[in-house]
Amino acid sequence: MTYDRLVCANCAAPVNEGRCPVCRASRERLQENGLFGQVTPAAVVALLVALVALAVLLHQAA
Repeated sequence: MTYDRLVCANCAAPVNEGRCPVCRASRERLQENGLFGQVTPAAVVALLVALVALAVLLHQAA
């Protein structure tokens, strides 16, 4: 999940703005997750579909 859509329960502001200490801590924790912390569910589904298509193609070629 990306932090640009999260709303802080402490200050009711978007987490990516980092207005309060809770926002800043959450933003830093999400940024530390690296590449896989920024992957959207749509990207995961697209990758899964591509892998299944590749597996089918390889199975038919063999």
